[in-house]
Amino acid sequence: MVQPLSVMPRGRRRRHLERGAAAVEMALVLPVMLFLLMGMIDFGRAYNAQIQLSAAAREGVRLASLNTTPSSAGATTVATGGTPTENPYGLLAIAQRVDDAAGGLVPFTAYQSGGCSGPAATSSACVTYCPVAAGDQATVVLTAKFTWITGISGMSKFWGGTGTFPTPTTIQATGVMRCTG
Repeated sequence: MVQPLSVMPRGRRRRHLERGAAAVEMALVLPVMLFLLMGMIDFGRAYNAQIQLSAAAREGVRLASLNTTPSSAGATTVATGGTPTENPYGLLAIAQRVDDAAGGLVPFTAYQSGGCSGPAATSSACVTYCPVAAGDQATVVLTAKFTWITGISGMSKFWGGTGTFPTPTTIQATGVMRCTG
């Protein structure tokens, strides 16, 4: 006696033919999903760093606007006890205030306006004190280096060129305030 061959049900046959489709779809979609996830993480970090840098520039320019004697901007003054102390509104004080306000970004080196070409590898604060010749505003320009941590910089090279996200990336914030003098 001969038994007829069993015929596979229609739904089962379709699943059998589409067995590798999910793996192929995942291989196509996964790189794009990872790029988006890494982008969200790093852009969140970059936005946070920009906000911190803006707050630090405001703190620095607030201190710079109180300095009414630009000739003593970085000089030391002698206290009543005879020990030299740094000008409370000078470059060192502004650099310290900016460092405290930046909280977590790299330490800043302060330069007085006109000599603001610090080394490219360092973070800098370019300070214009009150009173300035052109007007009545003090200015602090902060420049810092931001490093992408998730690998989005390397992944962006797959889409052509040298990459959209160079590491380190320079971020900048400017604080401007009226002189109080």
